[in-house]
Order: sequence, then structure tokens, then C-alpha cells
Amino acid sequence: MSLPTPDAALTQDADGGYATVPLAKDAWMLGVVQSRVNAAQDRAGMKANLDHMLHLVDNAFRVGFGADPDLLFFHEFPISGWDRWTKAETERRCIEIPGEETELIAAKARRYGCHIAFGAYVRDPDWPGHVLSVTTLIGPDGEIVAKHWKSRNVKGVFSGFELFTTTVYDVLDEYVEKYGADAVVPVARTPLGNISMSSTQLEPELFRTAAIKGAEIFLRTATGGFSEVDVRSTALHNRAYCAIVNNSVLAAEGNYFEDTGAGGSAIYGPDGEAVAAADSKFEKLVLGRIPIAAFRARHRQPDIHWDLYRPVFDGYRSRFAPNLYTPYQPESLEDAGAYLNGRSRWR
Repeated sequence: MSLPTPDAALTQDADGGYATVPLAKDAWMLGVVQSRVNAAQDRAGMKANLDHMLHLVDNAFRVGFGADPDLLFFHEFPISGWDRWTKAETERRCIEIPGEETELIAAKARRYGCHIAFGAYVRDPDWPGHVLSVTTLIGPDGEIVAKHWKSRNVKGVFSGFELFTTTVYDVLDEYVEKYGADAVVPVARTPLGNISMSSTQLEPELFRTAAIKGAEIFLRTATGGFSEVDVRSTALHNRAYCAIVNNSVLAAEGNYFEDTGAGGSAIYGPDGEAVAAADSKFEKLVLGRIPIAAFRARHRQPDIHWDLYRPVFDGYRSRFAPNLYTPYQPESLEDAGAYLNGRSRWR
């Protein structure tokens, strides 16, 4: 997997500063696209989903009032949708990055001079047999700016199944060997600010780590719901901007109720308050202004009294070990459940 431009290494400036690149503008508009999730039945269904995504990009610039978005942010699965597929079925709904789909998205980015971020199931020749969940950022020149893997899947909370997608944690040693330790929690330095993208929920340590590395804007994807408290606290506790994009109501003829965890897409500021939020569960563009220059002038790394906590963290043992998907990649949700059953290190 070819990674994006070098991610921000940890710096410990005397004043709590962090690595950046020059900003393109003092303030910019973030557009969160709350849109449907439609489970593609085949490649034709994927094309229809992609066409709809591209149509929504066009719609974002047809509004006709206010500033145009500088970055459009789509949810976790705008191209494939989601269903309880097997790994083989999911592999048929994977895209490659770069690939045919990203080229079409890149053309829209170039046309409108904007960044576009979106999630997808991804196959990568460097990771044969693995299904990846990746959030990608494409720049206004159509180039791929960043590809951030999902960091971890929650384990031990579902009844009878587990997720089979491969995350950083599932192949941690091999991932570090390929890309280096700094890529484990990536922060992309861009002319819009330092951006961290993730579909991981309820793991505040992940976002704190990214904030220490200089993340200024968190772009978080969801499907079928999320915890508002989790997202707002990411912004508040790290004094950063945090956007969440979730699905809208679903198609009535699909396999799930129209309102399956729909709505709630929003942008939160460093005080944890909403900059902008969807006021319905329908497809909607949520626009919020990010005054990045003024923010950066006063922003610093989180002020953590680490010496209080280090001994506890040093002695902590995670419930599940890393690297569990290095020797074996489960073939289905149920197979993942059977494979992980009994592998908890907590007794």
C-alpha cells in the first residue's frame, strides 16, 4: 500500500507547537455530506452509488448562497454501502486506491478546486487476502493526499460475530515493518491544516495521540450511528475541530429500516459546541467555517500531566493482542466471531 505524503512525526517544541505546512487560506469551509448508504448488489450497484456521490458533489456547488466548500466529507461507505456480507462478497465491493473510482472523484475535486474525503472498502496488492477500511483524502489537484486505515475494530461486543476487516491493530507488527511506527497514528499536514481521519469510535486515546502529534481537524466517519458525546469530547478534550459524517435515511426497499441510526452529522469546535449540525435525517450538506489561521496561532499540543498516568499505561494489557489477523483472515462475520472466541487475554 503506497502511503500518503509523510505524516507528522511527534515534535516537542518548547512552546508546545507541532509540525505544519503553510496554510492556503486563513479560513475555509468544511462541507459534511450526510447521504444514504445503499448496499450495492453488484458492480452496477457500486457504479450507481458512485454516480450518486458525484451528483452530490455537484449539488454542493449549486447551493448558490454562502461560501463554497473547500473540503467535502463523505461517510464510511458511499460506494459499496454495507451489509452482512462475507469477506469474499466484500472483496467484490472493494476499490483500489488509486483506481477507477478515485479517478472520477479526483476529476470532481479538480473541477471545483476542493478536497474530497470519503471512506471505502479497499483491496491493496501489498496486503493480499485482507479487506481494508480506509478513509481517503483527495486534493484539489486530484492527487491523493492521505489514506488513513481504520485503527482498530471493536471486539467482544457483538453477539455471535466479529468484524473481519483488517485494521492497523490486527497486523500491527507487519504494518510498522512496512510503513514505520509514525504511520500507526497518522496526521496529514495539508494547506487546510493538520488532518486526522478515522472510522474508529469510542477510543479517546487514539484521538488524543493524534492531537499530541499535531492534529487540528478530526474527520470521523460513521455508518448506522455513533455517540455524540464521543465526538464532542474529541473536540473538547483536544481543543480541536471534529466533524462526524453519518448516513441519512436509507432506501425503503433495502434490507434495513429507513431510519437505521441515521442523522446527526455535525462539526464541533474546540469548545465542544456545534459549529454546524444536520437538522434532519435526510440527505443534507452541513457547512461550517474553520478559522484555521486564528486557531493555529493559539493552539498547542494537549497539556497532559503524563507522569501521573505513565505507570498505569505501562502496566496495562489490552484485552485482545495485536496481530491476530496476520496468521489468519476470517472469511465472514461469524467466522471472525468463532476465530476470536477464547482469544481474549482477560480471564
